[in-house]
Amino acid sequence: MALYIVGDIQGCHKELKALLEKAKFDKNKDQLWSAGDIVARGSDSLATIEFLQSLGDSFNSVLGNHDLHLMSIYYGIKKAKKSDKLDNLLASKNINSIIEWLAQFPLMLPLPDGKSYLSHAGISPQWTLTQAIENAQFVEKRLRAKDREKWLTRMYGNTPNSWHQVATKTERFRFTVNAFTRMRFCYQDGSLEFDCKSSPEDAPKDVKPWFTLLTEEQKNITWYFGHWAALMGETGLKNIIALDTGCVWGNHLTMIKVKSGKLLTQNSYL
Repeated sequence: MALYIVGDIQGCHKELKALLEKAKFDKNKDQLWSAGDIVARGSDSLATIEFLQSLGDSFNSVLGNHDLHLMSIYYGIKKAKKSDKLDNLLASKNINSIIEWLAQFPLMLPLPDGKSYLSHAGISPQWTLTQAIENAQFVEKRLRAKDREKWLTRMYGNTPNSWHQVATKTERFRFTVNAFTRMRFCYQDGSLEFDCKSSPEDAPKDVKPWFTLLTEEQKNITWYFGHWAALMGETGLKNIIALDTGCVWGNHLTMIKVKSGKLLTQNSYL
């Protein structure tokens, strides 16, 4: 059995299929995990989801910001933009079950080695590993509950941007979602910065990539993540593995074979 982790698919169905063919992926014995952002902005989010669902228990994922945003659009909390390219997906006769399928995925996943984790954007430098796990579970429980819509309504906003300012359940929910699905840069104290989406070289001097502010505990963890296409897979750290390489923007889709560390890529068809 091989475990593969793929970066942000974002509806790039054809590229995903081609990449799995390169890997000779066998759903009867291999596992495919996604770093989140399964949908949105790519050419066919519906076909992507239908294919991933066909993999059954051979597929797992963490939630990304676009996946959560799709849920909000479904509930009428937000409106889809033309650039989201979600019309076919939202019009699907199976949209109800698709939303339920998405909602069962977590914000972070432990890898089988017990020393590595996967999340869409990373781990907050202000958290211990235990806090990250507990806060992920706090959000996951609410996304799977009957009052999911209420919590999705509370999800949007940039405050509080520091874990040390969190005082209510709503603030805990929002900060946790932002840390796991939106984070790229942080200020020196580990608080979240939301405006800069560039590469680290082009960022303002007062912000740093989240993975350069890790605690001693976090430095001993291997972390797989997506979300940050501008990195193009480069972090400069062996234990911090970036998998979003901007397929949806015309670059390529990246997947890693976990045990060997081998990277496989598929150029975008754009």
